Amino acid sequence: MSYERFETPVEPEWRRRLRLYWTLVRGDRPIGWLLLLWPTWWGLWLAAGGVPPLWTLFVFSAGVWLTRSAGCVINDYADRWLDPHVERTRGRPLATGAVSGREALWVFAVLMLAAFALVLTMNRLTVLLSVVGVVLAASYPYLKRHTYLPQVYLGLAFGWGIPMGFAAIQGEVPPLAWLLYIANIVWSTAYDTWYAMVDREDDIRMGSKSTAILFGQADLIAQGVLFGLFLLAMALVGQRASLGVPYWIGWMAAALLVGWQFWICRRREPAACFRAFLQNHWVGLALFAGIAIAVWRSPVAG
Repeated sequence: MSYERFETPVEPEWRRRLRLYWTLVRGDRPIGWLLLLWPTWWGLWLAAGGVPPLWTLFVFSAGVWLTRSAGCVINDYADRWLDPHVERTRGRPLATGAVSGREALWVFAVLMLAAFALVLTMNRLTVLLSVVGVVLAASYPYLKRHTYLPQVYLGLAFGWGIPMGFAAIQGEVPPLAWLLYIANIVWSTAYDTWYAMVDREDDIRMGSKSTAILFGQADLIAQGVLFGLFLLAMALVGQRASLGVPYWIGWMAAALLVGWQFWICRRREPAACFRAFLQNHWVGLALFAGIAIAVWRSPVAG
Protein backbone atom coordinates (compact mmCIF):
# COMPACT_ATOMS: atom_id res chain seq x y z
CA MET A 1 0.00 0.00 0.00
CA SER A 2 1.36 3.43 -0.98
CA TYR A 3 1.27 6.34 1.43
CA GLU A 4 2.55 8.93 -1.04
CA ARG A 5 -0.83 10.61 -1.42
CA PHE A 6 -0.88 11.31 2.35
CA GLU A 7 2.45 13.15 2.39
CA THR A 8 2.30 16.85 3.26
CA PRO A 9 3.48 18.97 0.31
CA VAL A 10 6.65 20.95 0.93
CA GLU A 11 6.06 24.72 1.09
CA PRO A 12 8.10 26.63 -1.52
CA GLU A 13 10.92 28.65 0.02
CA TRP A 14 9.71 31.96 -1.45
CA ARG A 15 6.27 31.45 0.06
CA ARG A 16 7.77 30.59 3.44
CA ARG A 17 9.90 33.74 3.39
CA LEU A 18 6.91 35.91 2.49
CA ARG A 19 4.93 34.35 5.34
CA LEU A 20 7.76 35.12 7.76
CA TYR A 21 8.02 38.72 6.52
CA TRP A 22 4.23 39.11 6.83
CA THR A 23 4.48 37.99 10.45
CA LEU A 24 7.48 40.28 10.99
CA VAL A 25 5.51 43.35 9.89
CA ARG A 26 2.48 42.22 11.98
CA GLY A 27 0.34 41.86 8.88
CA ASP A 28 -1.78 39.39 10.83
CA ARG A 29 -2.35 41.90 13.66
CA PRO A 30 -4.00 45.09 12.36
CA ILE A 31 -4.55 46.74 15.77
CA GLY A 32 -1.33 48.80 15.56
CA TRP A 33 -2.23 50.00 12.07
CA LEU A 34 -5.70 51.06 13.23
CA LEU A 35 -4.36 52.92 16.28
CA LEU A 36 -2.12 54.85 13.91
CA LEU A 37 -4.80 55.32 11.26
CA TRP A 38 -7.51 56.97 13.39
CA PRO A 39 -5.44 59.97 14.57
CA THR A 40 -4.18 60.47 11.02
CA TRP A 41 -7.76 60.52 9.78
CA TRP A 42 -8.79 62.88 12.60
CA GLY A 43 -6.23 65.33 11.26
CA LEU A 44 -7.06 64.84 7.58
CA TRP A 45 -10.80 65.38 8.08
CA LEU A 46 -10.29 68.43 10.30
CA ALA A 47 -7.72 69.92 7.92
CA ALA A 48 -10.00 69.43 4.91
CA GLY A 49 -13.23 70.35 6.67
CA GLY A 50 -14.70 67.13 5.28
CA VAL A 51 -13.49 64.27 3.09
CA PRO A 52 -9.86 65.03 2.12
CA PRO A 53 -8.62 64.86 -1.50
CA LEU A 54 -8.64 61.20 -2.52
CA TRP A 55 -4.95 61.03 -3.46
CA THR A 56 -3.97 62.62 -0.17
CA LEU A 57 -6.20 60.16 1.67
CA PHE A 58 -4.57 57.26 -0.19
CA VAL A 59 -1.03 58.51 0.45
CA PHE A 60 -1.59 58.90 4.17
CA SER A 61 -3.59 55.69 4.60
CA ALA A 62 -1.01 53.61 2.72
CA GLY A 63 1.76 55.51 4.51
CA VAL A 64 0.23 54.56 7.85
CA TRP A 65 0.42 50.86 6.97
CA LEU A 66 3.94 51.13 5.58
CA THR A 67 5.39 53.12 8.47
CA ARG A 68 3.64 51.02 11.12
CA SER A 69 5.01 47.88 9.46
CA ALA A 70 8.49 49.40 9.30
CA GLY A 71 8.17 50.39 12.95
CA CYS A 72 7.36 46.80 13.91
CA VAL A 73 10.43 45.56 12.04
CA ILE A 74 12.86 48.02 13.63
CA ASN A 75 11.26 47.41 17.03
CA ASP A 76 11.86 43.66 16.72
CA TYR A 77 15.40 44.31 15.49
CA ALA A 78 16.13 46.48 18.52
CA ASP A 79 14.47 43.95 20.87
CA ARG A 80 16.05 40.80 19.45
CA TRP A 81 18.00 40.50 22.74
CA LEU A 82 14.79 40.79 24.79
CA ASP A 83 12.01 39.07 22.82
CA PRO A 84 13.29 35.47 23.24
CA HIS A 85 12.89 35.88 27.02
CA VAL A 86 9.34 37.31 26.97
CA GLU A 87 6.47 34.84 26.79
CA ARG A 88 4.35 36.95 24.43
CA THR A 89 7.16 37.69 21.94
CA ARG A 90 9.42 34.65 21.91
CA GLY A 91 7.76 33.27 18.76
CA ARG A 92 8.50 36.33 16.60
CA PRO A 93 10.64 35.63 13.49
CA LEU A 94 13.67 37.59 14.71
CA ALA A 95 13.44 36.10 18.19
CA THR A 96 13.45 32.55 16.82
CA GLY A 97 16.16 33.26 14.24
CA ALA A 98 13.85 32.43 11.32
CA VAL A 99 14.61 35.92 9.95
CA SER A 100 18.11 37.40 10.27
CA GLY A 101 18.93 40.88 11.46
CA ARG A 102 20.22 41.80 8.00
CA GLU A 103 16.99 40.65 6.37
CA ALA A 104 14.98 42.70 8.84
CA LEU A 105 16.95 45.85 8.04
CA TRP A 106 16.35 45.30 4.32
CA VAL A 107 12.61 44.93 4.92
CA PHE A 108 12.65 48.10 7.02
CA ALA A 109 14.48 50.02 4.30
CA VAL A 110 12.09 48.89 1.54
CA LEU A 111 9.02 49.85 3.57
CA MET A 112 10.37 53.28 4.48
CA LEU A 113 11.47 53.99 0.91
CA ALA A 114 7.98 53.09 -0.35
CA ALA A 115 6.41 55.42 2.23
CA PHE A 116 8.82 58.21 1.31
CA ALA A 117 8.07 57.75 -2.40
CA LEU A 118 4.39 58.39 -1.64
CA VAL A 119 5.20 61.48 0.43
CA LEU A 120 7.24 62.92 -2.46
CA THR A 121 3.94 63.50 -4.27
CA MET A 122 2.94 65.99 -1.53
CA ASN A 123 4.14 69.58 -1.04
CA ARG A 124 7.56 70.62 0.24
CA LEU A 125 6.51 71.18 3.85
CA THR A 126 5.01 67.69 4.06
CA VAL A 127 8.19 66.16 2.65
CA LEU A 128 10.33 68.03 5.20
CA LEU A 129 8.09 66.92 8.05
CA SER A 130 8.33 63.32 6.85
CA VAL A 131 12.07 63.36 7.55
CA VAL A 132 11.29 64.01 11.22
CA GLY A 133 8.81 61.13 11.10
CA VAL A 134 11.50 58.75 9.84
CA VAL A 135 13.82 59.73 12.69
CA LEU A 136 11.05 59.23 15.26
CA ALA A 137 10.05 55.82 13.89
CA ALA A 138 13.63 54.54 13.65
CA SER A 139 14.79 55.73 17.08
CA TYR A 140 11.77 54.83 19.22
CA PRO A 141 12.63 51.16 19.93
CA TYR A 142 15.98 52.02 21.51
CA LEU A 143 14.54 54.25 24.23
CA LYS A 144 13.38 51.37 26.43
CA ARG A 145 17.03 50.70 27.26
CA HIS A 146 17.69 54.25 28.46
CA THR A 147 14.43 55.78 29.71
CA TYR A 148 11.19 54.78 31.39
CA LEU A 149 9.23 56.85 28.88
CA PRO A 150 9.32 54.97 25.56
CA GLN A 151 5.50 55.12 25.52
CA VAL A 152 5.65 58.92 25.35
CA TYR A 153 8.08 58.72 22.45
CA LEU A 154 5.74 56.24 20.75
CA GLY A 155 3.06 58.94 20.92
CA LEU A 156 5.43 61.40 19.25
CA ALA A 157 6.00 58.92 16.41
CA PHE A 158 2.44 57.60 16.09
CA GLY A 159 0.89 61.04 15.88
CA TRP A 160 3.28 62.64 13.42
CA GLY A 161 0.81 62.04 10.61
CA ILE A 162 -1.37 64.76 12.16
CA PRO A 163 0.89 67.76 11.43
CA MET A 164 1.88 66.15 8.14
CA GLY A 165 -1.78 65.86 7.13
CA PHE A 166 -2.48 69.50 7.88
CA ALA A 167 0.66 70.49 5.97
CA ALA A 168 -0.41 68.43 2.94
CA ILE A 169 -3.90 69.94 2.81
CA GLN A 170 -3.49 73.48 4.17
CA GLY A 171 0.18 74.12 3.42
CA GLU A 172 0.78 74.96 7.10
CA VAL A 173 0.45 73.45 10.56
CA PRO A 174 -2.04 75.58 12.55
CA PRO A 175 -2.49 75.53 16.37
CA LEU A 176 -5.42 73.10 16.04
CA ALA A 177 -3.07 70.51 14.52
CA TRP A 178 -0.61 70.79 17.41
CA LEU A 179 -3.42 70.53 19.96
CA LEU A 180 -4.61 67.35 18.26
CA TYR A 181 -1.04 66.08 18.15
CA ILE A 182 -0.59 66.63 21.89
CA ALA A 183 -3.89 64.84 22.57
CA ASN A 184 -2.63 61.86 20.58
CA ILE A 185 0.69 61.79 22.45
CA VAL A 186 -1.17 61.51 25.76
CA TRP A 187 -3.57 58.90 24.37
CA SER A 188 -0.76 56.78 22.88
CA THR A 189 1.14 56.93 26.17
CA ALA A 190 -1.96 55.76 28.02
CA TYR A 191 -2.95 52.85 25.79
CA ASP A 192 0.63 51.68 25.35
CA THR A 193 0.97 51.66 29.14
CA TRP A 194 -1.85 49.09 29.23
CA TYR A 195 0.25 47.11 26.76
CA ALA A 196 3.39 47.52 28.88
CA MET A 197 1.52 46.29 31.95
CA VAL A 198 1.11 42.94 30.19
CA ASP A 199 4.90 42.45 29.99
CA ARG A 200 5.88 44.26 33.19
CA GLU A 201 7.31 41.26 35.07
CA ASP A 202 9.32 40.03 32.07
CA ASP A 203 10.61 43.56 31.40
CA ILE A 204 11.73 44.00 35.01
CA ARG A 205 13.54 40.66 34.89
CA MET A 206 15.33 41.55 31.65
CA GLY A 207 16.17 45.16 32.57
CA SER A 208 13.87 46.79 30.01
CA LYS A 209 12.03 50.00 30.93
CA SER A 210 8.51 51.33 30.49
CA THR A 211 5.92 53.66 31.99
CA ALA A 212 4.25 50.58 33.54
CA ILE A 213 7.42 49.99 35.58
CA LEU A 214 7.83 53.70 36.33
CA PHE A 215 4.27 54.06 37.64
CA GLY A 216 4.46 50.90 39.76
CA GLN A 217 1.55 50.53 42.16
CA ALA A 218 0.30 53.98 41.15
CA ASP A 219 -0.28 52.77 37.59
CA LEU A 220 -4.08 53.03 37.65
CA ILE A 221 -3.91 56.53 39.12
CA ALA A 222 -1.39 57.58 36.46
CA GLN A 223 -3.59 56.03 33.79
CA GLY A 224 -6.55 58.00 35.11
CA VAL A 225 -4.56 61.23 34.79
CA LEU A 226 -3.39 60.38 31.26
CA PHE A 227 -6.80 59.39 29.92
CA GLY A 228 -8.37 62.40 31.67
CA LEU A 229 -5.89 64.72 29.98
CA PHE A 230 -6.55 63.03 26.64
CA LEU A 231 -10.31 63.50 26.90
CA LEU A 232 -9.81 67.11 28.03
CA ALA A 233 -7.53 67.80 25.05
CA MET A 234 -10.05 66.26 22.66
CA ALA A 235 -12.78 68.41 24.23
CA LEU A 236 -10.62 71.45 23.51
CA VAL A 237 -10.22 70.25 19.92
CA GLY A 238 -14.00 70.08 19.60
CA GLN A 239 -14.39 73.56 21.10
CA ARG A 240 -11.59 75.10 19.03
CA ALA A 241 -12.89 73.57 15.79
CA SER A 242 -16.51 74.50 16.61
CA LEU A 243 -17.62 70.91 16.15
CA GLY A 244 -21.28 70.22 16.75
CA VAL A 245 -23.43 67.65 18.50
CA PRO A 246 -22.23 64.60 16.49
CA TYR A 247 -18.69 65.16 17.75
CA TRP A 248 -19.78 65.38 21.37
CA ILE A 249 -21.74 62.15 21.00
CA GLY A 250 -18.56 60.50 19.70
CA TRP A 251 -16.58 62.08 22.52
CA MET A 252 -18.98 60.72 25.15
CA ALA A 253 -18.83 57.26 23.55
CA ALA A 254 -15.03 57.42 23.76
CA ALA A 255 -15.22 58.44 27.42
CA LEU A 256 -17.51 55.49 28.21
CA LEU A 257 -15.12 53.12 26.45
CA VAL A 258 -12.24 54.50 28.51
CA GLY A 259 -14.26 53.98 31.67
CA TRP A 260 -14.85 50.36 30.66
CA GLN A 261 -11.10 49.86 30.25
CA PHE A 262 -10.53 50.89 33.85
CA TRP A 263 -13.24 48.53 35.03
CA ILE A 264 -11.75 45.47 33.35
CA CYS A 265 -8.20 46.44 34.45
CA ARG A 266 -9.06 47.10 38.09
CA ARG A 267 -7.14 43.96 39.18
CA ARG A 268 -4.22 44.58 36.78
CA GLU A 269 -4.53 41.14 35.22
CA PRO A 270 -2.31 40.91 32.09
CA ALA A 271 -5.08 39.49 29.89
CA ALA A 272 -7.43 42.30 30.94
CA CYS A 273 -4.78 44.95 30.30
CA PHE A 274 -4.26 43.55 26.82
CA ARG A 275 -8.03 43.67 26.18
CA ALA A 276 -8.04 47.30 27.31
CA PHE A 277 -5.20 48.07 24.91
CA LEU A 278 -7.13 46.52 22.02
CA GLN A 279 -10.31 48.43 22.86
CA ASN A 280 -8.60 51.74 22.14
CA HIS A 281 -9.30 51.02 18.49
CA TRP A 282 -12.96 51.71 19.28
CA VAL A 283 -12.04 54.91 21.12
CA GLY A 284 -10.27 56.17 17.99
CA LEU A 285 -13.14 55.09 15.77
CA ALA A 286 -15.77 56.80 17.97
CA LEU A 287 -13.87 60.08 17.83
CA PHE A 288 -13.31 59.79 14.09
CA ALA A 289 -17.01 59.14 13.49
CA GLY A 290 -17.86 62.21 15.56
CA ILE A 291 -15.38 64.38 13.64
CA ALA A 292 -16.40 63.08 10.21
CA ILE A 293 -20.12 63.64 10.79
CA ALA A 294 -19.58 67.01 12.46
CA VAL A 295 -17.45 68.44 9.64
CA TRP A 296 -19.83 67.02 7.04
CA ARG A 297 -22.66 68.95 8.68
CA SER A 298 -20.76 72.22 9.06
CA PRO A 299 -17.31 73.64 8.16
CA VAL A 300 -14.44 73.55 10.62
CA ALA A 301 -13.06 76.72 12.18
CA GLY A 302 -9.39 77.12 11.31
